[in-house]
Amino acid sequence: MEFPLPEAARRYVAKHLYDDPAQLALQARRYPSLPVPELVRQIQARQKARLKVPAWADNPDLIFPPTLSVEQASSARTGTFKASLVTGQRLVDLTGGFGVDVSCFAEQIPEVHYVERNAALADVVRFNLTHLGITNVQFHTADAVNFLRNTPDTFDWIYLDPARRDTAAKKIFRLQDCEPDVLRLMPLLLHKGRRVLLKTSPMLDIDQAVLELRQVRRLWVVAVDNECKEVLYELGPEAAVDPERYTVNLLRTGEQQEFRLNRAREARAISRYAEPQDYLYEPNVAVLKAGGFRSIGTAFELLKLHQHSHLYTSDTLRPEFPGRIFRIRAVERYDAVAIKVHLGPEARAHVTTRNFPDTVADFRHRTGIREGGDTYLFATTNLEGKLMILVCEKL
Repeated sequence: MEFPLPEAARRYVAKHLYDDPAQLALQARRYPSLPVPELVRQIQARQKARLKVPAWADNPDLIFPPTLSVEQASSARTGTFKASLVTGQRLVDLTGGFGVDVSCFAEQIPEVHYVERNAALADVVRFNLTHLGITNVQFHTADAVNFLRNTPDTFDWIYLDPARRDTAAKKIFRLQDCEPDVLRLMPLLLHKGRRVLLKTSPMLDIDQAVLELRQVRRLWVVAVDNECKEVLYELGPEAAVDPERYTVNLLRTGEQQEFRLNRAREARAISRYAEPQDYLYEPNVAVLKAGGFRSIGTAFELLKLHQHSHLYTSDTLRPEFPGRIFRIRAVERYDAVAIKVHLGPEARAHVTTRNFPDTVADFRHRTGIREGGDTYLFATTNLEGKLMILVCEKL
């Protein structure tokens, strides 16, 4: 790929940025003077990047690597959050990839080192960061382990996001299966860095990870618009006996829903139960991933609907609750006619099932209720073990 793209190639990419790449590939012979297959790959990558790093996707000066590198990259929102966690003078990203995290770290740390063993990818990132005016990043085409073994430098922070795909491109998440193997690398990491920030898959069990890593000081469960994206572990020589767990849900409004817990406080928390009151609370996915099933209720003085539902209620509004909040308009039995009384002639509603025998698809099939509208239905179980439907409006 030529850096930068020639003007004719740039015009092609800009003109077809929102078109179907498959159709563009079929029409390649219309443009004999252009490298259409490569330009189509550029368009595909930009389309993939639009939700993660929209400013980069809209920048005509940047070059994009194959789509897999874009898929594996952090989003701008999670990258900015990670950068807010680090301080000091020198940081190294051992798994540089597409460079989103590095670009965010470079806004916070004076000297940032980017390590990537894929030379072609490193060249793309070097070119892009230069065009973005980021000048405090040093580039190293090297394997993470070899770089650490050979560098004379030490760092305030070492960041790594181990590759979570095997040789068949199948997604994996166990620490020992990722590359590099952070468990084997731990002594070298702690020798070269005062602190280590490790990103893992949200599929990885937190308790198991803390047990295996041993050197965890604290951790963050990070969600974006209520979709769990990553878990971050701060590692250091002074491991915590019971690491604090911070939950963060980054909202498209720019706001952050935050909550913190640890295993001890969660174990001490005692849930209180009640039938539905005026308000319904659904914790965000970061809280649930961190295991805040009881402490979230005690922290906000909420009552739980059922031990296994993880839905909460109160007669007084708790607006700072980290999750979705609803006003309960009615409580109905699992009966299509009774429920549709609250929905109007189009019979539309958003449906959530919790501790309920039917899936959302089953529920819609049995009741004929379609997706949409302003009403939210929560299908769950009451304290007596009977099915109930909470008819709600979102606050």
